[in-house]
This record gives sequence, structure tokens and C-alpha cells, in this order.
Amino acid sequence: MPRVKCTIAYDGALFSGYQIQPNSRTVQEELEKVLAVIHKGEPIKVTASGRTDAGVHAKGQVIHFDTSLSIPADRWPSALNSRLPEDISVRHAEIVPQSFHARFSAVGKEYRYQIYQDPFRSPFHRFYACHSPIELDTLLMQEAANLLIGTSDFTSFCSAKTEVQDKVRTITKLEVVRSGNTIELRVAGNGFLYNMVRIIAGTLIEIGRGRIAPDAVRAILEGRDRSLAGKTAPAEGLYLWEVFY
Repeated sequence: MPRVKCTIAYDGALFSGYQIQPNSRTVQEELEKVLAVIHKGEPIKVTASGRTDAGVHAKGQVIHFDTSLSIPADRWPSALNSRLPEDISVRHAEIVPQSFHARFSAVGKEYRYQIYQDPFRSPFHRFYACHSPIELDTLLMQEAANLLIGTSDFTSFCSAKTEVQDKVRTITKLEVVRSGNTIELRVAGNGFLYNMVRIIAGTLIEIGRGRIAPDAVRAILEGRDRSLAGKTAPAEGLYLWEVFY
């Protein structure tokens, strides 16, 4: 049975996250609903590289599913997109070996976090970027970001709700990129804990505002205590950018 790997993008504003949950609109539910139609009622299970929370967007989420159909790889995007809602788009598809797994075959991910600076909130950014009414010092933010690159125990940058025991992760890139009044945080690593990127973003925002010193990041990491880091930044600024295999 062929296994299809798809790269998808979605606007998370009107979703209650990626994973199926009762009485909520989710990305997985929409995908599986369309696949069932294409397969004439046969239920098709979709597996993703990972879950995204309510309001979080994706440019490069990766999924896989097994199919009994012999549709060529280059036809899958149009077959799916013609039936999917406008806030989900299949960007690429390919046939992969049965050994491929969207989650377990991944070796890393890149997330991006968008911040816009303006004294007043913008109705046009409210679902797609975090608003900062205060101008942020990106040099201080990058100084702190550099201290997070490498392999560390990221307990302080993980939601207390997580059930994962091993909180050691490796960050390979953490860049603070400014363009006009917009700041983009680009973070890549071998894996991320629950809310890790949003807590990093919230901490860097506090540093950019001058409320936390850049070198305090060392003590925050070593303290292994969630209360030491900044607030969890809002979901709307977060994008799953790319998954690496």
C-alpha cells in the first residue's frame, strides 16, 4: 500500500489546534474528512510531524497517510486542495517508503515567531503576530539568544503541564531578525518541548524591553524552574516553518 508524504500549510486562526478533539474544528479532522471522501468513505488516518496548538500556524507541517488508491504523487495536492477549506493548503506530495514516519523520521524542526512593534494594536495583525507597544532592543535579544544555542536542559523553557521526562534539547539556530517594525525569531533544533518556542519568545521579549538582563539566561537555564523564565508568548505569532528529515 503506497505511503504519501505531504507538506502542508495552514492558517491556525480558526482551528483549535492540529489534533482531533471533540466538538472542535481541527486541521487533522479536515484532512481526514477530505481523504475519506476521496477514498469513498474509507477512513484514512493522518500522522503529522507533531501537534500545533490553537491559533498556531504552519508553513511546512509534514503529514503522511497510507492509501489504497494509485493516484500519482503530483496529483495529490490538487486532489486534496480542491476539497479542503481555504485555510489549509497542500504544497507538495511524494510517495515514500513504508519506513518513513512523519513524526519519528524527523531529525529537526524550524519555528518562526513574529512580533510587530506599534504603539497601537493593529486589527490586521491580531491573528498572525504578537503585538509589542514598546520598541524592543534586538541587540540585547540576540545577545541572550546566543546563550540558548547548544545542548541544554530546557526545563525552565517548558510548560509545567508537560509529561516528558527528558528535557534536554539542542538548539542549532536562534536568530533575531528585524525588518522595519517587525521582528522575526528563527529557531531551529532537534526537537522542542511543549510551549518551548513560545516561552523562549516571551523571555526574549522581556529582555528586549529591558526587564531581564541578557546574561540572566544562563541562570534561567541552570535553575531548571519554569517560573524563572518570561511569560509564554501568544500563540498567534508562532509558525511551524520547516521539518527536517
